[in-house]
Amino acid sequence: MSAILVLVIVAVVFLLLLMWVVGIYNGLVRLRNAVKNAWSQIDVQLKRRHDLIPNLVETAKGYMTHERETFEKITQARNLAQKANGVSEQGAAEAGLSQALSNFFVVVENYPELKANENFLQIQEELTSTENKIGFARQAYNDAVMVFNNKIEMFPSNIIAGMFNFAKSDFFEIENAAEREVPKVSFS
Repeated sequence: MSAILVLVIVAVVFLLLLMWVVGIYNGLVRLRNAVKNAWSQIDVQLKRRHDLIPNLVETAKGYMTHERETFEKITQARNLAQKANGVSEQGAAEAGLSQALSNFFVVVENYPELKANENFLQIQEELTSTENKIGFARQAYNDAVMVFNNKIEMFPSNIIAGMFNFAKSDFFEIENAAEREVPKVSFS
């Protein structure tokens, strides 16, 4: 009778341990999929951004005949961003594209006719809206990465994560130090 009782206790403990492992594993899979989903949301917005840029450049070309270098830099940065793979490479490429766009908008200030063009203004507004969506998507992605990475590193889930080769995800970070600086505002 006592052998059966010991066998039942061992079986119950084994089942509880198995349920615990399955629960942690499923939680890690759910978090990993949340990270992938968040990255997909960024990717959608980046594609929209990449699609808007040629329209913006074409609209501006008619007005800005002497700015060939500016257009080439935007085109090169856009092509690099479209070819980038992985979070860190994509982040660096997008930072370069953001810099090229910033330079473009500085040059646009010298062309009042272009700034008054309705088509240009509409595309610029769409691009601004897309930039805001990218910012929110990056924040959501980084939040998902933080939760996932915490789960991978914290006990006891770190044991299961190690057993099943769950790897930490990279944050989508600003690598260009100039982008981290606070913009200077002057009213003089």
